[in-house]
Amino acid sequence: MTIRIDYSNMLAITDAEEGGGDDETGGIPERDWTAAAARFEQVFAEVERLYDAGMLGFLDLPDDNDLLLQTKDFAYEAGGVFDDVVILGIGGSALGPIALRTALRPSGWNALDDAAREGKPRLHVLDNVDPETIAALLGRLVLARTLFVVTSKSGGTAETMAQFLVVYERLEREGLDAAHQMVFVTDPERGALRTLSRKLGIEALDIPANVGGRFSIFTPVGLLPAALMGIDVDDLLDGAADMARRCESDVLRENPAGVFAMLQWIADTRFGRHIHVLMPYADALRDFASWYVQLWAESLGKIALDGTHVGPTPLAALGATDQHSQVQLFMEGPADKTVTFLAVTARSTDVTIPTAFPDVAELSYLGGHTLGELIDIEQQATAGALAKRGRPNMTIHLDTVDAWHVGGLVMLLELATIYAGELYGVNPLDQPGVELGKNFAYALLGRADAGDALREWDSLPKPDPRRSV
Repeated sequence: MTIRIDYSNMLAITDAEEGGGDDETGGIPERDWTAAAARFEQVFAEVERLYDAGMLGFLDLPDDNDLLLQTKDFAYEAGGVFDDVVILGIGGSALGPIALRTALRPSGWNALDDAAREGKPRLHVLDNVDPETIAALLGRLVLARTLFVVTSKSGGTAETMAQFLVVYERLEREGLDAAHQMVFVTDPERGALRTLSRKLGIEALDIPANVGGRFSIFTPVGLLPAALMGIDVDDLLDGAADMARRCESDVLRENPAGVFAMLQWIADTRFGRHIHVLMPYADALRDFASWYVQLWAESLGKIALDGTHVGPTPLAALGATDQHSQVQLFMEGPADKTVTFLAVTARSTDVTIPTAFPDVAELSYLGGHTLGELIDIEQQATAGALAKRGRPNMTIHLDTVDAWHVGGLVMLLELATIYAGELYGVNPLDQPGVELGKNFAYALLGRADAGDALREWDSLPKPDPRRSV
């Protein structure tokens, strides 16, 4: 089992290689890539220092048996008790579980009957506070057969706590005990959820203090929903541990996460490739691209120490679907993108395309191939076409989509994000840019400790009716 990155199309092709002169077209020149090895040694050493200082807790999660035992014990006790699990959370609390459900449960999981799900619960994720969505879901659930997983490390996330209050009131109205219908996933010591856990007798599972939300998929944030649905969480962690071991080298070309981070950083900062597309060629990985978008955007979009605004813009796409929408832009639009494909070597299911209508040229060539073969060829053709046009791209190859490979892919991109943070000169673990908006929201909602934010809000220019149409 392995995960492999083919980055041939990220490097420049010289005219000499194609029988011409020495001019380079598209991609990163070989001399720049060779020179990057020494820079990566420095980056690796700094990341090791951060780890030794206890700041990179996500790297320890694959070996955290206590946290795994928490998760598995709760999932075992809850087995067969609930028909539905609802996650109340937003951002990393929601995107990771969604990605795991889509990747590692059969297609259309929530629409399958109990037998097809082997008695495992449906998983719903309320990742917003749109009242129509929340009211509709609560209206069709049998609350007595529903477990609500309230996920907030701080216990103060406005959206999640509002969802909690709505659900708690519904449970009380139905005469149900929240201690049976809820579980919290939160900081081990601090925050409102930890306080409420003690007050209400609701069990609480831990998010380690040194693990941030978007790096929390290997905590109960991701593992608990996965275990409840019957996903092999041991395999998930084994895949992550294997990738972490592969990334223990400070030799750039031997370190998959280093390769990904360095190529993207060089492409962005030196060659204007400011948009980084992740394009899986498997429906099972479509929500994984959304998880990556948050990881890359919230970690790297920062103000560097010298005051410059840095950070690439991640973009999710899906092959072959977006060949018929976004690829036109990738191919002939501004030369400001890299594309990373996720390709799957073997699928659990394939479908043969029937041979019919041999007299119709547009159909006859398809017969005898399989749909898996078609989507693989589409990916290869798109990668080749982009390279031909000087549009850099790389392909991450997975042998198959299973828990081991998904765990490895998560770890690869999480660690790449830390390397990239060091390259950009920013802290990839914080998110100061979202705090002002949060504080304004607290002020407008009347939170008691938001007086300074309210005064700042009141000082802002007011809407001008002359500038509204």
